[in-house]
Amino acid sequence: MTSWLKRYDLSPTTAGLLLFLWIFFIAFMLYPLGFVFSHAFFTAEGFSLVYFKLMMTSPNYTAILANSINLGLTVTLFTTLLSLPLAFLLVRYDFPGKALLNGLILIPLVLPPFVGAIGMRQLLARFGSVNLLLLQMGVIDQPLDWLGGGFAGVVVLEVLHLYPIMYLNLAAALANVDPSLEEAARNMGANGFKLFRTVTFPLILPGYFAGAIIVFIWAFTDLGTPLVFEYRELVAVQIFNMVTDLHQNPMGYALVVAVIVITLVFFYVSKRLIGGKGYAMLGRGHVGSVVRPASAPLTLLIYAIVLGISAIALIPHLGVLLTSLTARWFLTVLPAEYTFKFYQEIFVHDLTLLSIKNSLFLSSLSTVIDVVLGVAIAYLLTRKRVPGRDLLDTLAMLPLALPGLVMAFGYVAAFSATSLDARINPFPLLVIAYAVRRLPYMVRAAYAGFQQTSIALEEAAMNLGASPMKTLYQITFPLVFANLVAGAVLCFSFAMLEVSDSLILALKEQHYPITKAIYALLKRIADGPYIASAMGMLGLILLAASLFFASRFFGRRMGELFRA
Repeated sequence: MTSWLKRYDLSPTTAGLLLFLWIFFIAFMLYPLGFVFSHAFFTAEGFSLVYFKLMMTSPNYTAILANSINLGLTVTLFTTLLSLPLAFLLVRYDFPGKALLNGLILIPLVLPPFVGAIGMRQLLARFGSVNLLLLQMGVIDQPLDWLGGGFAGVVVLEVLHLYPIMYLNLAAALANVDPSLEEAARNMGANGFKLFRTVTFPLILPGYFAGAIIVFIWAFTDLGTPLVFEYRELVAVQIFNMVTDLHQNPMGYALVVAVIVITLVFFYVSKRLIGGKGYAMLGRGHVGSVVRPASAPLTLLIYAIVLGISAIALIPHLGVLLTSLTARWFLTVLPAEYTFKFYQEIFVHDLTLLSIKNSLFLSSLSTVIDVVLGVAIAYLLTRKRVPGRDLLDTLAMLPLALPGLVMAFGYVAAFSATSLDARINPFPLLVIAYAVRRLPYMVRAAYAGFQQTSIALEEAAMNLGASPMKTLYQITFPLVFANLVAGAVLCFSFAMLEVSDSLILALKEQHYPITKAIYALLKRIADGPYIASAMGMLGLILLAASLFFASRFFGRRMGELFRA
């Protein structure tokens, strides 16, 4: 027992902090998941697979699962095709304005696809701007179905929103490729595509799969975008519809378990594809020799590619902006009248004003929780030897891989008929859900700060008589303060625009956060879409500012925040 204690740094403070973290994860992550699994596999008669048999034998459920998997794979494929050449050109070549183009690539992240769908629907609907323009030009005789019954619209929005995440991971992986390995391959006759296929791409596979998993899970479990496009043949939408009648229809539990299993399967497959292979590099990170100046024609080509993709990615933003500024837009290519009245209505309309107050309150509290938990976890991981360290790290990062849809459903089910019942007051669970969902960002930010701060400074302070707590507050915190602020800004802004948790947990109008209010406004035929677009633009500005602020601290390491 004594030898076991000597292996760890378990002072009363450390032990109490560790116990608190375990209680938090058990109560708000493991318990809701366990509750869902128990109700999926157990009926009044005991253990049963009846719900899963129904899922596998019902053509309706199998089609829904197939649609969701197809959506995730399609989005992952197209984000790869977009991001891979971008990463290669922007990492391997140097040219004037490179930093500007890197910033442009991140722009799509500032508009959630849930909001962008409003603009896309206005532009690409049967009698939207694009069809009307083509009809006027005589290019087509009949309006085209650009949205493909909803599926194509969801794919386009997801690809345009998620390709920056894939790019960030690929760019980071390419930047870490040891140039000596590629040089050795060239000396043996490998060049061009053969060099990329046989050497470069295998070396960046870990980074690629890290991004691909995030993109797949995000698209596979996205709830807001299909709802806006009214494409309901997806598992996420079906789970959303079943939240209100869990006691009458337990199939929701089985669908949530299916989502978790499919997610884990793809994780396992990705790990198997890269597991057991050697990816270690002799000079990892020394990329100066492979970054070469781009010729004038190549620079023009890079600008054309990046600006072209960015212009297409900005189409949803343009649609939302025009919708928010129009007084009347019906059967015309562009709005017939422009106005700022819908921006003014945001701050006087009962629903929108209340939702802004709710989101500010909920996001502020969740950010405080993220800062406290994130700093505590990062400190234990970097400064202390504690039992269960790897498991603690895994639980802290798990929300990146665990869909928000799953956690929100688990909260509704597990805490029903308790003091945390979301049907009575969803605020406590919304705060916890927001905090859990964004905790990995705070942990990563704090972890990076602690890693970059020499422990020798802390040891020197303690040698001079400072207590561990005084050292933490007077030495460590000031040195990692910038990282903590950047992480907190990201946590706050993403919580303000959280979709799945808000749509599922907020059931009454007086509790609506911003995203639930936007969804409710879209159902109003008169001015609803216009006010919703104005709210979306305010959210866009908030998220853009936070990402810019965070990128100033993280730089190229921004990709680490979106890596499972």
